[in-house]
Amino acid sequence: MDGTDSDVTPTDRIAPVPIGDHGFLSDGEVSALLAPDGTVTWMCLPRFDAPSVFGSILGGRRAGDFRLAPLDVGVPAQRRYLPGTMILETSWGTPTGWIIVRDVLLIGPWHHARDRSVTYRRTPTDYEAEHVLLRTVRCVSGEVQTVMNCEPVLDYGRKPVHWDYTGDSYHQGSATAEGTDVRLTLTTDMFLGFEGGQATARTLLKAGDVRYVALSWGGAEPPLTYDDAYRRLVWTAHHWQHWLARGRFPDHPWRSYLQRSALTLKGLTYAPSGAVTAAGSTSLPETLGGNRNYDYRFAWIRDATFALWGMYSLGFDWEAVDFFSFIADLADSDEDLQIMYGIGGERELVEQELDHLPGYAGSRPVRIGNAAYSQRQHDVWGALLDSVYLHAKQVDHLDNRIWPILTRQVGEALEHWGEPDAGIWEVRGEPRHFTSSKIMCWVAVDRGARLASSLGMDDQAAKWEVAADEIKEDILTHGVDDRGVFTQYYGSTSLDASLLLAPLLHFLPPDDPRIRATVLAIRDELTVDGLVLRYRVEETDDGFSGEEGTFTICSFWMVSALCEIGEFQKGRKLCAKLLSFAGPLELYGEEIDPHSGHHLGNFPQAFTHLALINAVLHVIDLETEPAPTAQASAEPPLH
Repeated sequence: MDGTDSDVTPTDRIAPVPIGDHGFLSDGEVSALLAPDGTVTWMCLPRFDAPSVFGSILGGRRAGDFRLAPLDVGVPAQRRYLPGTMILETSWGTPTGWIIVRDVLLIGPWHHARDRSVTYRRTPTDYEAEHVLLRTVRCVSGEVQTVMNCEPVLDYGRKPVHWDYTGDSYHQGSATAEGTDVRLTLTTDMFLGFEGGQATARTLLKAGDVRYVALSWGGAEPPLTYDDAYRRLVWTAHHWQHWLARGRFPDHPWRSYLQRSALTLKGLTYAPSGAVTAAGSTSLPETLGGNRNYDYRFAWIRDATFALWGMYSLGFDWEAVDFFSFIADLADSDEDLQIMYGIGGERELVEQELDHLPGYAGSRPVRIGNAAYSQRQHDVWGALLDSVYLHAKQVDHLDNRIWPILTRQVGEALEHWGEPDAGIWEVRGEPRHFTSSKIMCWVAVDRGARLASSLGMDDQAAKWEVAADEIKEDILTHGVDDRGVFTQYYGSTSLDASLLLAPLLHFLPPDDPRIRATVLAIRDELTVDGLVLRYRVEETDDGFSGEEGTFTICSFWMVSALCEIGEFQKGRKLCAKLLSFAGPLELYGEEIDPHSGHHLGNFPQAFTHLALINAVLHVIDLETEPAPTAQASAEPPLH
């Protein structure tokens, strides 16, 4: 099934809200997407990858949503995050007055004082998700008729709920559905009414009036008064600001992009395990009406190198250690390391299609799970070993389980590097000898040799250095065309943006003519209006049909690569252009349509924000040399 099915009407293809216009909320366990009109269009419980309770972004009203806004006004006057936080503030102007709505997933003090959490595997912190989505509203002038409509539909829009009052008043209700143990509680100082599966409230707010509504789950204690709701909102705001203050951000006009990226990455981190989720959504399309729609609510091993580099570069060492520990747990327990896992470490991520949902802008199928978990992708060993190498440099310590992991994964790279695979882009066509996969196998052996040397195992280091040189020679013999440009796979002449990683991983020195030729060829031949494609879809058997937008991570890689080869002005110009394409809340999806500037793909995308951090710091380092991060930017893997 794809976007050409006869049951998809033209109106299904008209997206009412651009992907990049959504706001993103998180408490480290649950996330939500909010449209500008005040509607929660996506939210899953009780964790990032669970079935949705609000899914209108993929299925319209039938999949559930939750709106709080003025009556008869759909476009707000302004939206922003409260500075340094994940609290979204929306200002509404109407002909009769003004209101301000604030949305937040509450975080509070760690509450396991006399017991242990059944989900946390990392070192406990001073804070924890409270399992409450809080929405407050304040009338600042005049008077405004305000409405609240909350209609959850559980299990990706398949299970409508039934509401019941929980007490003697109209201020709280509970929603349940057959066949699921999810129980939602809606608490408010407005008067609730129930109409089928919808809970509603209507009230006229006058200047100075305040109201709140809280959706809670998992037995959480919701606020019972506005004062309590406001106190908890302030606690959450201070938590985010204190967390952000731990970071190191350069005094530069682009600092806000780094800070929002850091907050977004923290928001995409599943706190109980330390896993960084690739994105907060599933099946948001790479092409409107197309079938390139995947579930990204999982953790990819390849993200580890980029995530650790970004976290360490910005000073968030604890988060880096937690993610590394998640990866190390998997590598320690799993003899055959997969490319991706569930955020709790789950191995099987069976892919299914939800035929009952029309998809965003009629883009079908809607998928949950991801079949790529069973693919062979040879970059996984390089990503892991690069992560170990970076971690060891930062913490100056490796625990005693790491050496056996390191030895096993280098052995896997040496055994399989000469075989074809699915490549970094997880193509579902014929396996190929992808050049970037070979480079990542070289990374695995090269970093293994460096680590062995640092541990005093000189004989093993020397052996692996020889093996790394053999892999490099094979790549230089078979992965470079007559122009001296690295190609997508052995024997082809196609370009692939993943080869921009070659200078960033220090496969060759940045002044090597083959590196320079590759970066400039991709810049000249694999771009649309200066933005970089992954590859030409007409030249690559990826198992799908249709076009796709430019991959934003590849464009940020181009910035870093240009800086590496000495083309600083070109890199800075492209970086400024990419930052201008940020969503109104400085968030990024997976792709950008170069013609409309709209974001495509799952949202927000961790990989994109990680590449942004790398690119922006590359530019700032060169602008301000010698800077504190200048030394860090001279050594592998990406720094």
